Amino acid sequence: MKGIQLRQELMLDLLQMKEISTYRQQKNGTRIFQLPIKKYGQYIEVGSFKSGYVRRMNGGYTPYQLNKVNKYDHYYKDYDGKWIDGEWVQKWNGKYRKHECVGRIKIDNEYDRINYLITFCLKNYYINQANMIEDGKFIPKWKHEYDMENRKRYYEDKAKELKLKTSDAVLQEYLDSTDKVRELQEENRELRKRYEETAMELSDAKLDVPEVKVIINGTRYNIT
Repeated sequence: MKGIQLRQELMLDLLQMKEISTYRQQKNGTRIFQLPIKKYGQYIEVGSFKSGYVRRMNGGYTPYQLNKVNKYDHYYKDYDGKWIDGEWVQKWNGKYRKHECVGRIKIDNEYDRINYLITFCLKNYYINQANMIEDGKFIPKWKHEYDMENRKRYYEDKAKELKLKTSDAVLQEYLDSTDKVRELQEENRELRKRYEETAMELSDAKLDVPEVKVIINGTRYNIT
């Protein structure tokens, strides 16, 4: 049993649930713990009581119970009433009226109460509602999901923006290359035109060269 209790104390220490019970409370079988979590500007406090109840100590004007509830039906006699000689007279009409009641389930053993408190605090404070812990940060589940959704949308928009920029860049590169090809084609056509004109000029110049006759040693030679 001591080993089990030791493991429980280690769990309390791990969760930084600091016991702040007064001497009088300890003497009465009451244990009060302060969680390292702030809510509404103050640290959350929970307590285990010898009466079998576990409570949140600073959640309102008075501590409220954290025990599980047990619902049961209670039946009351139903009465009909009427005024007789200035007096209101009631008479049972043979029927019953059902009323749903709620009772807290007590936890008689202190070890079980502490275990229940640990489990309850983990689920409801450390995970769902925690906003700050000393030497670390915790945020509520809804806020975490909200932030993650916003981040997701942000990065999705960024990805779309980069995709559009990339597409525009590729398109511009294609247009630039197309313009360059057209420019080269135009230069090529210009060069071919000049070549053809030069060739024609050379051909015409060859046709217009006069015939030269030379007589060497009595022999006539034509130079073209």
